[in-house]
Amino acid sequence: MRVIAGTARRLILKTLPGSATRPTQDIIRETLFNVLQNAVPGARFLDLFAGSGAVGIEALSRGAGYVVFVENSRKAAEIIEENLEHTHLKERARVVVSDALMSMNRLSGEEPFDLVYLDPPYGMGLEKPVLEALRSGSLVTKDTILTLETLKKADCSFLEELGYAVFKDKPYKANRHIYFRPV
Repeated sequence: MRVIAGTARRLILKTLPGSATRPTQDIIRETLFNVLQNAVPGARFLDLFAGSGAVGIEALSRGAGYVVFVENSRKAAEIIEENLEHTHLKERARVVVSDALMSMNRLSGEEPFDLVYLDPPYGMGLEKPVLEALRSGSLVTKDTILTLETLKKADCSFLEELGYAVFKDKPYKANRHIYFRPV
């Protein structure tokens, strides 16, 4: 896996061996950033369920001002730190080793994020409580763009119930990106 564009373009990123994380493929990351490209420069970016950190690192490489990576696995968090060091992007990043839901309390009181990316393990229902906490807290505003990576067939009708408006739903072979904002 590599960084696709920006200052760290072509640099190879490490990932955890095995299936503990599911790194977002290069082609899917490229499509993601084609949609978000105008919002990334200077943005505060929150990468929840960060895995290898590839999405947040791509955001930094493309000019995001600051990225917070939230990852529950200490080993994966170490990989993110190594990738940040390797790409020379560490000074504009922070890695929080925490459960995504618990991190909402740890991040409370910080400036709101411009972009939030969630890539939870598929089929475990982790996105709904996290999105509920984001909606009821101060980490997102009506201008924040959120993106959820989930299974193509996943029922995400709860987004509306939680007070989000979907503005794009981009399917791939087995998964999809849903782009939305708080209303």
